[in-house]
Amino acid sequence: MIRLPALLRPLFYATLLASVNVASAAVRTPLGAQDSATVVPATVPVTTAPAAQAQPAPAKAENIDFITPHITDSHHLEIPSFSAPYSREIELPRWEPIHIGQYAIDISPTKHVVFMAIAALLAMILLVGAAQSSKAGHKMIGRPKGFAAAIEALALNLRNEVILPNVGEHGEKFVPFTLTLFFFILFCNLLGLIPYGSTPTGNISVTLMLALVTFLVVEITGILTLKGGYLGTLFYWNKDLPMGVRIPMLFIMSPIEILGKLIKPGALAIRLFANMTAGHIVLLAIIGLIFTFGSWAIAGAPVLMAVAISVLELFVAFLQAFIFTLLASVFIGQMRVSHH
Repeated sequence: MIRLPALLRPLFYATLLASVNVASAAVRTPLGAQDSATVVPATVPVTTAPAAQAQPAPAKAENIDFITPHITDSHHLEIPSFSAPYSREIELPRWEPIHIGQYAIDISPTKHVVFMAIAALLAMILLVGAAQSSKAGHKMIGRPKGFAAAIEALALNLRNEVILPNVGEHGEKFVPFTLTLFFFILFCNLLGLIPYGSTPTGNISVTLMLALVTFLVVEITGILTLKGGYLGTLFYWNKDLPMGVRIPMLFIMSPIEILGKLIKPGALAIRLFANMTAGHIVLLAIIGLIFTFGSWAIAGAPVLMAVAISVLELFVAFLQAFIFTLLASVFIGQMRVSHH
């Protein structure tokens, strides 16, 4: 049974993760106005078509793209509409940028920030609701029932089979953080699969921030656990080697040790970003076959393929949340053991 306090602690982390604004710093450098002129050679005659032969300007194509808005960030939200292209935009508030020297940092909320807040809210509602229902079920019949039992089984399985075996002994204090990662990333992934939704984890800034938070937890854990031995994770000092070999290896292997620390969170960020982006790009390519061939006669095959890819994306949404949680637990466990 998962006690209520153990579920409430992860919610604090979820709120922190959702409150991170991933808007990138934009460097605004004023550019001098440049005058440009078009020179028409005098030897080239300029002819004007008769008015009767003038062709009407082609009509502007309607925006019928329902896929790329799921992964692209913007300062507006898409909501359903009854007229073509069956969606309309709601602008998000724009705030004055923060100026730091010559840099202007835009902190206005974006679509992905909104959906991260929604993901955190859904995780809080799910976990708190499941905890309350589980607590009531244990009082009444000695066990949870219904949906609360499924959530408890999922959380217990992650805790007992994934987190604790990899984090190591006395790793209970890392369970809230890693469970938060799982449920927050899962909801971010799933929100991109619903109509007019968006996938925050399809934004490299979001996945980098998640990886950075994980990196800080891993390194702070190493400092608190290993104390002076933490330097052994930065500088290669093998006491089994003779001094004549040990010193050269210090200068050769230490940069590799430090680089390895940076590659681990980078791999977490890129893996999650690439997997959540790839599915939507494949969907766009498959649906685009209908318009490429310009015939609805072949629509059946692309639609069936798109349905299959969507089902696969549902599996990938759970899988990538699981892999991120698993690797975070592994990195924490590696840091907690003494460096060899």
